[in-house]
Amino acid sequence: MLQLLIIGLLVAAFATIPVAFPWLAFVFTLVLAKGFAALGVAILLRAGLISIGHALFYAIGAYTVGFLSQGAGVDLLIPQLLAAAAISGVAGLLVGLFMVRYRGIFFAMLNLAVSMVGYTLLSKLYNVTGGTDGLAIATPSVLGMTLSREAFEHLLLYGGLGLAVVVCIVAHRYLKSPMGEALSAVETNEIRLEYLGIAVPRVLLFAYVGSAILAGIGGAIHALAVGHITPDLAYWTTSGQLVLVAVLGGIGGVVGPFIGATFMESVRSFAAIYAPDVWNIIIGAGLLIVIFFLPRGLYGLIERIGRRRDGQ
Repeated sequence: MLQLLIIGLLVAAFATIPVAFPWLAFVFTLVLAKGFAALGVAILLRAGLISIGHALFYAIGAYTVGFLSQGAGVDLLIPQLLAAAAISGVAGLLVGLFMVRYRGIFFAMLNLAVSMVGYTLLSKLYNVTGGTDGLAIATPSVLGMTLSREAFEHLLLYGGLGLAVVVCIVAHRYLKSPMGEALSAVETNEIRLEYLGIAVPRVLLFAYVGSAILAGIGGAIHALAVGHITPDLAYWTTSGQLVLVAVLGGIGGVVGPFIGATFMESVRSFAAIYAPDVWNIIIGAGLLIVIFFLPRGLYGLIERIGRRRDGQ
């Protein structure tokens, strides 16, 4: 019930605030993009697995849109999003078959290494990827209609918002299923799961592929919103941001990563406007406050407040 209430409040905020402040439409679209990717990271965190390399799949989703737009001549929005999700999922399957064998620091560092290999390839293959100059993304058509950039940005925001609601519902049902519940058991007692006949590698591979698909969707939305992509999308700092967003929001609920993304992007935007000389300090201070005083993230704080009200 609490998650439904939070989803409703977020939907209302995302639908109404950009009307009063149009420039926030772009910020909220980036919130959705990072929220999708951070949700994928949060799913792995449930199993105690920290991926410092999911920027790779974020970049794969973005570059899929770029290649389809420039090279293949596919300028339809829905096929671009579907292709980004599918190719990111295939990449997640190939990488995940190797990654699910490892735990702890080995899992984190191997994901980081693979992501940095992807970043290097994107930077060096200039004839294919545009190198550090990146690729420009043309505004795609929607159902055969060519929209103005402003109309497309609003469509991307509200369409992405609707997709986020659907994804949250599906992710919630998955985490409440036996396979989803097994993720928490992997962290606490993996050996007992094996004794019960549960194939842990299969559970983790399914979660890894799902997280890669979510990151790919986020990358595709990022590319479409910004209109330009560079190899920096695959850099380790992007992976770090996704982990940070997931932790900030909290992994106790599927809306946590979207709350974390809203917090970070909002603080970043307003700090850059009203305190351009010290905006990094403001962001850092805000993050430290949340990390030190809210170990379960912002969602945990909301959950705690809700329980106190029920207790009264």
